[in-house]
Amino acid sequence: MFQSEHMTAPAPAKRFTRVDRHAAVRGLYLPFVLLGLGSVVVALSATGRHHLGVLSVVAVAIALSFFAEWFVPYSRMWNRSSGDRERDVWHAVVNEGLQLLSFLSLPFVVEVLGFDGVWPTRLPFAIQVVGAVLVADFGITVGHLLSHRVARLWRFHAVHHSVTRMYGLNGLLKHPLHQLFETVLATTPLILLGLPSRVALAVAALTTIQLLLQHSNADYAVGPFTPWLATNRTHRFHHLKWAGSGDVNFGLFTNVWDHAFGTYSYDPRQLFDSSVLGVEAEPDFPVDYSHQLLYPFAKRSRS
Repeated sequence: MFQSEHMTAPAPAKRFTRVDRHAAVRGLYLPFVLLGLGSVVVALSATGRHHLGVLSVVAVAIALSFFAEWFVPYSRMWNRSSGDRERDVWHAVVNEGLQLLSFLSLPFVVEVLGFDGVWPTRLPFAIQVVGAVLVADFGITVGHLLSHRVARLWRFHAVHHSVTRMYGLNGLLKHPLHQLFETVLATTPLILLGLPSRVALAVAALTTIQLLLQHSNADYAVGPFTPWLATNRTHRFHHLKWAGSGDVNFGLFTNVWDHAFGTYSYDPRQLFDSSVLGVEAEPDFPVDYSHQLLYPFAKRSRS
C-alpha cells in the first residue's frame, strides 16, 4: 500500500543530548547516592556479616563522586590538583583507617560502658540507623561549633579549613586528633545507649558517604531540601575564609541544629572560587601532610 498524502510521517526519535545527560546526572546524583547507596549500606549492615560489602559500597560512592565532579563540575578549576592530591589521599587513608579501628573496638567499648537493654533493638533496623544518625549529627554539630569557638580546638580544625578547592576527598581531610574529638562527641551518647556494632557499621559508612556529598565539586540538584540537608551548596558557606572562620552551617547530615542555634546561612547569589576559601589568618598554611600534622603544635599557629 502507498502512504496517503494526508498521512504524516512519524516524528523522529528525540535524541538524548549532552544537555539532557548533564541534567539527568544533576538531578539523579543526590537521590541515587543518599537513598540508593544508603539503602544498600543499611541492608548489608543489618545482616551483621557483610563488612566487605559495606566497604565496597563506600568505594562505589567515592568512584561516583569523582565521576560526577568530572561530568557536572561546579568549578572545573577545582578538579585540577594544586599540589594537594597526595596530601588529600594521605588524609583519607589515615582517617578512614582510624574510623575502621574505632568500629572494630566498638563492641568492647559498648560492653564496658553501655547500659544493657537500653538500645531500642525491637525497632526496624532502618529506624535504628536513622535515629543513630540524628544523634550523631547533634554531637558532631556541637563539636564542630566548639572547634570554631575554642582556640585550642581551632588549631586542629584549621587543618580542614586550609583547603582552597572543594571536592569530595576534602571531607576526609582532618587532623586525626580532631577526628577523634568529633568521633567521641558523636558516639558517646550512642555507646552509653548500647549501640549495636551493626548499627555502628552503617553509621560509619553513611558518614563517609555524606562527607563526600558535603564537599563535592559536583553541581548536583538539591531543590527544596537545600535549607535542611547539609549538602555542598550550604557547606561551601562554612568554608568562606572571612565569614568568622566559617561560623555557619556546622551540621554534617542536616542543617536542623544550625537553624536551632541561629548559625544557618545561605545565599544563592554567592559565587565561590579558590580566592574565597582557606584560612584568612594563615595565607601560607602548610600544604603537605606531615606539616599539617604538626601545625597545631607550632608556635606560629593562630586561633
